[in-house]
Amino acid sequence: MTLPLVIVNPASGDGATREVWPKFASDLRTHFGPFTVAFTEGVGHGRQLAAEAAKAGTKLIIACGGDGTISEVANGILESNQEAELGVLPGGTGSDFRRTLRLPTNTAAAARALRDGHTRVIDVARVTFVNDNGERETRFFVNVASFGMSTEVLSRTASGESKKWIPAFAPRKLGSKLSYAAATLQTTLAASPIEVQIQLDEQAERRLRVAEFCVANARYYGGAMKIAPDAKLDDGFLDVVSIGDASSFRILSNAPRLYFGAHLRMDEVNHALAKQIVARPLRKDEVVRIELDGEVVGRLPATFQIVPLALRVRCP
Repeated sequence: MTLPLVIVNPASGDGATREVWPKFASDLRTHFGPFTVAFTEGVGHGRQLAAEAAKAGTKLIIACGGDGTISEVANGILESNQEAELGVLPGGTGSDFRRTLRLPTNTAAAARALRDGHTRVIDVARVTFVNDNGERETRFFVNVASFGMSTEVLSRTASGESKKWIPAFAPRKLGSKLSYAAATLQTTLAASPIEVQIQLDEQAERRLRVAEFCVANARYYGGAMKIAPDAKLDDGFLDVVSIGDASSFRILSNAPRLYFGAHLRMDEVNHALAKQIVARPLRKDEVVRIELDGEVVGRLPATFQIVPLALRVRCP
């Protein structure tokens, strides 16, 4: 029988996963059992490794890293058309998908959950968008896709622009979180709303002016923000949450609501359920970047579609 494969992204968590992997491996061997391991070497490699493993007959493929790593492994499994199961060993900076799954953050506890857990079949979402080469591309996501302030926050974090606000003595993992928080504050203060055309299912297309627009399969994004508090992983719908043209002060003063999932009651926030969402810029020449599971991948126009009960996941 083929051993489970752990796909490790050593660069996740700003490189912290590389440092803690020996302890992770020890805990996994003790509390889970034997496994094989493969390390990713760049963007997209986790997707390739997962697809190859699934086609070779591996039944459990465990993603060790952040939400981007989990997304890549899930894409590889889905594209393989095999019945491999996704496991998650939490790492990275955000780790938002594991919150909806209620996975423990402690490595030993997570290993026991992988060993003793049950299989859950969940929905995923398929999105077609324009990639950085100007070509139409299709991918899956398991957590949240968005455009607006979120893509600017991710771009600022990736460029290192926000790191200059972080004390040099800050621990690496804490530094990553502080960097993301600084990027969020900078973006909120500087952001201007965007105008888009949105169509939900068969409804008429609508013009919206938004600060942020999210298409959610799971509940959390942006480092524990409960953006879609009512989202269910197996209901056959995507939760659509849009934050309208609110001032920076209004957004910042209501930030705690996002973390507790109480923002849906705000006048500027709209929530709907849909199986398909089509989004395009109001002006054809405007570039509106989109992110999938915490990775900026391209731009609008984009079509988001639910794929019901498409992925097997090991849960506690």
